[in-house]
Amino acid sequence: MPVNSPPLSANYPYQPVLNTGYGLPYCSTLVTQGDDGGVNVDIQPALLRERFYPRSRQTVRPARQFAAETLHAWGVTCRHDDVLLCVSELATNALLHGVPPGRGYRLRMLRYEGTVRVEVHDSGGGRPRIAGRDPGAECGRGLLLVAAVADRWGAVARVPGKAVWCEFAVGAGVTVGAGAPPGGL
Repeated sequence: MPVNSPPLSANYPYQPVLNTGYGLPYCSTLVTQGDDGGVNVDIQPALLRERFYPRSRQTVRPARQFAAETLHAWGVTCRHDDVLLCVSELATNALLHGVPPGRGYRLRMLRYEGTVRVEVHDSGGGRPRIAGRDPGAECGRGLLLVAAVADRWGAVARVPGKAVWCEFAVGAGVTVGAGAPPGGL
């Protein structure tokens, strides 16, 4: 035990009150020795949920279901279909162009300041781009749809691979934790 470290059994006057709604702990209030009121109770913390999926086309549907459950858990009802469409397109693009054999992709969703952000991380190379496509082609429109539906989108490099993201304005008045998601989490 390092010097000046209190014993583990010490009863501290500073105790955070943790909420663990939907598997994501966050500190909503902090009670201190001189004050029993909440601190920064008007500030809404960023909420984050993520899930890893193996390299399989059968994972696009579960990724959409995870996104739908997350939106429901956060009380987000507007832009629901737009978010789910973009989750499908980004997951499909990751599977087709970014996930090497034996690897997978991570779907991350963040909720902050009236915005929902969707990120799909993969370990493949390359940079996503919207390319001119033949109007009769059966594929190649995924990022075109994301660009048309999302408020913003982009890609960032990471090691290894990249993260492709899109954002949706959902309004600051959306309630968080409005109810239990369908089917549970």
